[in-house]
Amino acid sequence: MNTPPTGRVAVIGAGPAGMATALSVHQAGHEVVLLERYKQARPAGNILNLWPPPIKALGLLGVDISDLGAPCESEFRNAGGHRRVRIDLPPDVVRDYGGGFIGLLRPELYERLIAALPPNVLQLNRSVDSLDQDESRVRLRMTDGSVEDADVVIGADGIDSLVRRTLWGDSPKREHNLQIFGGFTYADDLGAEPGLCVVSHSRTVQGAWTSIRHKGRSGFQWWVLHPHDASEEFTGDLHASAAELGREFAFPLPQLIAATRPEDVQRWPIRDRKPLKQWSKGRATLVGDAAHPTSPYAAYGAGMATEDGYFIGRRLAGVDLSDYQAVRTALDAFEAPRKPHTARQSQQAYVLGQMFHHAPKPLQYVRDQILDRTPLLQKVVGESSPREILSQIALIDQAEQTFTTVVQ
Repeated sequence: MNTPPTGRVAVIGAGPAGMATALSVHQAGHEVVLLERYKQARPAGNILNLWPPPIKALGLLGVDISDLGAPCESEFRNAGGHRRVRIDLPPDVVRDYGGGFIGLLRPELYERLIAALPPNVLQLNRSVDSLDQDESRVRLRMTDGSVEDADVVIGADGIDSLVRRTLWGDSPKREHNLQIFGGFTYADDLGAEPGLCVVSHSRTVQGAWTSIRHKGRSGFQWWVLHPHDASEEFTGDLHASAAELGREFAFPLPQLIAATRPEDVQRWPIRDRKPLKQWSKGRATLVGDAAHPTSPYAAYGAGMATEDGYFIGRRLAGVDLSDYQAVRTALDAFEAPRKPHTARQSQQAYVLGQMFHHAPKPLQYVRDQILDRTPLLQKVVGESSPREILSQIALIDQAEQTFTTVVQ
């Protein structure tokens, strides 16, 4: 059995990206510390979808994926229910990963990630004030006055990432001028069909719903998304606003919103940042929203973050982290295939949001006629999404094969 060189890796931020990174780096044989500034690792939201590649990655990272989420097949429809797109995946992918994707709630994913972490890896209430580095190490200066030294630092600290800002300077957020209301319900007497994700569009509103599974309990999640000037403060009632937006959509979306408890409704504005040309500098790199914040239109933000965490640990396996050039080679190899994939997803999410919600009124009718009567959206979404999913599964298979050789 090989004895791979070990080093110390500091991961900042205990969201899906950070926890997946910590798990993968630990499996690679390095010491890892996961620094979370809050008193608990808390989800920033409730509803969530995961595609097959992150589900596969979670399983390989030792996370319990049994009965995690509700298996679903995905369709795009117009507001009246006419189907525009169906996302079809090979039968073996559907069989192995629970449908085209799974619908779940974020808290359960967090609980399962935390349960998989080795003891003493997650350190709560540890906020980083600043960091600096040279070719020999990275030094993190903590809010409590202490200092953490590491061979590599990985920023998994979200859209307002300190690590990103330190490496590459500040950059403005890109406001999409959209807002989303989302919620969930366990009401089971509405007649909604399980096993589906239906994403619908009216002239200016997206309304969607999907099955969920949460701690053994079945239900549905939903969301409605529409234009909103980001410079204007929202002061309305969340549940009432969602219900009003959902009225124009076909069954069961209005009924699901009506059945949702007001306390189970959330709102968030949609924004991102333009993709970086480079993620890594020196002994530091970025994962998840720190590297590629993505609109929910992609339904892939948490999934790509999980994939990032998986791949960075695999790239560091067998690497002598005291060797600066070896670290640079590994970090460059990590980000090279991730950048085009994540940039494509982020940019497609942005473009779709603008097309569906900010098209000039004279063009909205023309757009809808094209989408209802031609295969354009099937080509753009229905065929490209399965290709991306299969490509990521293949890359995970390749990475796991190499990783197994290195660590055994």
